[in-house]
Amino acid sequence: MGEAGYDALKAKFLKAYANVLEDERSQPIVVIEDRTYAWNRAYDEIKANTELGRKVIKKLHEVGLL
Repeated sequence: MGEAGYDALKAKFLKAYANVLEDERSQPIVVIEDRTYAWNRAYDEIKANTELGRKVIKKLHEVGLL
């Protein structure tokens, strides 16, 4: 995935996150390498542009959520 594609998916995630109720943000959204990540953790990693954040974006795209 190129940088432009990643940025577009990141923007979609951030828009979706903004529409998730605060109480729901602690719920799991993705499993990567046998670890479960909630909306809040995914958001933190994506905003910080970490490798894990990139994996989250990629996984959410692969399963059709982004």
